Amino acid sequence: MVPHLTTALTGPLLELERRFLEASPQIEHWLRGQWLEHTPPFYSSVDLRNSGFKLAPVDTNLFPGGFNNLNPAFLPLCVQAAMSAIEKFCPEARRLLLIPENHTRNQFYLQNVAQIAAVLKQTGLEVRIGSLIPDLAGPTPVDLPNGQQLLLEPLVRNGNRVGVAGFEPCAILLNNDLSAGIPEILGNLDEQYVLPPLHAGWAVRRKSNHFAAYDQVANDFAREIGIDPWRINPAFSVCRSINFHERQGEECLAANVQAVLDLVAEKYREYGIAETPYVVVKADAGTYGMGVMTVRNVDEVIALNRKQRNKMSVVKEGLEVSEVLIQEGVHSFETVNDAVAEPVIYMIDRYVVGGFYRVHTGRGKDENLNAPGMHFEPLAFETGCNLPDYRCGNPDSPPNRFYAYGVVARLACLAAAVELENTG
Repeated sequence: MVPHLTTALTGPLLELERRFLEASPQIEHWLRGQWLEHTPPFYSSVDLRNSGFKLAPVDTNLFPGGFNNLNPAFLPLCVQAAMSAIEKFCPEARRLLLIPENHTRNQFYLQNVAQIAAVLKQTGLEVRIGSLIPDLAGPTPVDLPNGQQLLLEPLVRNGNRVGVAGFEPCAILLNNDLSAGIPEILGNLDEQYVLPPLHAGWAVRRKSNHFAAYDQVANDFAREIGIDPWRINPAFSVCRSINFHERQGEECLAANVQAVLDLVAEKYREYGIAETPYVVVKADAGTYGMGVMTVRNVDEVIALNRKQRNKMSVVKEGLEVSEVLIQEGVHSFETVNDAVAEPVIYMIDRYVVGGFYRVHTGRGKDENLNAPGMHFEPLAFETGCNLPDYRCGNPDSPPNRFYAYGVVARLACLAAAVELENTG
């Protein structure tokens, strides 16, 4: 199923999709060359926005938490991609420790953990789940709504290696984004691969570094296939010294918001786009849709009330916000039953393994959909993002729109690879 694209501006997007289809051999060859130079993260997910005149990533997650939302038909693809990833990092691996987030009450998230474990077991690995929950006294079974059961076990440090009781793994896979900081128990490990690396966690990672890397990737790619890079790349800026409680850094924020709004307005004039430009101000570190606001006029960031300042000042794990990304807002003109939808693309290694739509009935086309009230389950992609249909002649048919999604998501994955190299 592919949502209805509710815009009179489908022409430019169909033109972009058509260009991707025409250039697909060139695109695949270019990407193959890039993967010879850069190692992709073990897994990733990319939030895309499709405005009809622009298709761009707005967030890239290196600890994806929605594998339970993928179409079950894509499981063989997940297993094959996971095999490729494991061979790259640790070809002799027999045992793997999976470390999830601590929020054990989120049943949807735990079903994601179970799905990741199931995929890894299919690659020939023995998988155990080691928990960072501080007061976990011993092995603790957790029943899931789908009838499965997870066994959470306390982490055990033995010299410079980490495992669980009676189990010393070759590799450690994090499904915990380290928002609370890098745990001491994971520091200075000897000959154990930690995937993704510790500096991929939010204790160190910054979205601005990712989008700086994406900026270069998008420019190189656009030059390769002859398109305007703006069509796949959201403009951004960053403010490094912000304190929303103390109203510190308001001038920096206002100046950067205005600069991005002006740039977008100029591009809208160039393309004859009648929409109102907007920006999204978001914490430069952190996830779960926290510390995010939509701004259409610079006055809105100067006149923040106490409630808005409180909302922007703290993100997951109580992390104080001191740096913000000011990102061009990309309207989402895809709708499902009149609700705004955005595609989320999942990758293991360099391979697209599926996706789904994030849907929110209470949000508009220019608002953040990663918020309470969103849902995923009903719209797992029916076809993959790697097999365009050249014969149908319709660039907006599901396989072809999904192929366009897959191309842009892989560009974001490539940017993540470059980002991790630059920050490691």
